[in-house]
Amino acid sequence: MHQRIMVFHRVSRDALGHFNGDDGWAMASHVAMSVLLAAFPFLIFATSLASFLGGGIVATSAVDFIFDIMPEIIAKPIAGEVHTVLSVPRGDLLTFGGLLALVFASNGVEALRVALNRAYRQKENRSFLFRRIQSLFFVILATLALLSISFLLVLAPLVWSIVVKYFPQAAELSSQVFMLRYAVVSLVLVTGLYASHRWLPAGKRAFDVLWPGIILSIIASFVGSWVFATYLEQFATYTSTYAGLASGIIALLFLYLLAAFFIIGAEFNASISRYFLARAIVSKS
Repeated sequence: MHQRIMVFHRVSRDALGHFNGDDGWAMASHVAMSVLLAAFPFLIFATSLASFLGGGIVATSAVDFIFDIMPEIIAKPIAGEVHTVLSVPRGDLLTFGGLLALVFASNGVEALRVALNRAYRQKENRSFLFRRIQSLFFVILATLALLSISFLLVLAPLVWSIVVKYFPQAAELSSQVFMLRYAVVSLVLVTGLYASHRWLPAGKRAFDVLWPGIILSIIASFVGSWVFATYLEQFATYTSTYAGLASGIIALLFLYLLAAFFIIGAEFNASISRYFLARAIVSKS
C-alpha cells in the first residue's frame, strides 16, 4: 500500500510538473476559448441537421438535459444565450452557412488535439488534410450522439408511460428508470473522452494507458464544478464587475476549469507511461 502511494505521488508530481512547465494553464485557456467559440456553430449545425431530419424540436431537449445536470448558477446564464441561438429557424444545413458552421465547430477539436499532443509528448506528423477531416468527423459524431440523446429523452418517457399503463406495478421503478438518463450521458461522456485521447493526438495508446486519466478528469470535473458553483453563489460578484458580459465570463471560466482537468488527465496518463517505461529500462539493466 505504501509503495502504491509513493508511485501515485511520483506520477502526480511528474504530471503536474510537466503541466506547469509546458504552459498547461495557457493551453487550458486556449482550449476553453476555442471550445466556447466552437460551441455555438456546433449547436447551429446540430439543430440544422435535426430540422433537416424532421426532429428540430427534439434536439433542444438534449441541450436542456445537459444544462439540467450542470450546477444551476453556471448553466442558467449560458442556457439563455444558447436558446436564443437555437430559437432562430435554420434550413441552411447543405449550404455554405451550414458547412461554415461545421468547419468553425471543428476548430474546437483542433484545440483539443494541440493540448493532447503536448500532454502526451507527441510531435504531430500527420497531414493537415487528415487532421481537418478527422476533426470534422468528430464534430459529426458528436452531433449524432447529441441527436441520439435527444430522441432517447423524448421516446423513453413515452415508452415508459405505455409500460406503466399496461403494467401498473412497474410505476415503482420509475425513478430508477429515469436515472438511466444520467447513465446514458455518462456513457457518452466517457466514450467521447476515450475517443479524444485515443485518436486525436499523434502516436498510439492502449486502453489500459488511457482510463486512469479519463477517470481523473471526470472526478475532478464534477468536484471542480461543485466548488466553482459554490464560489459563484457565496463570493463572486461578476455581475457588478463585468455587467452584461458576466454570463460569458462565467462560461469561459467554467470551460477553463474543465479544459485544465482534461489536460491534466492526459498528463497523468503520460506520466504513468513514463514511469513504467523507466521501470522496465531499470529492470533490464
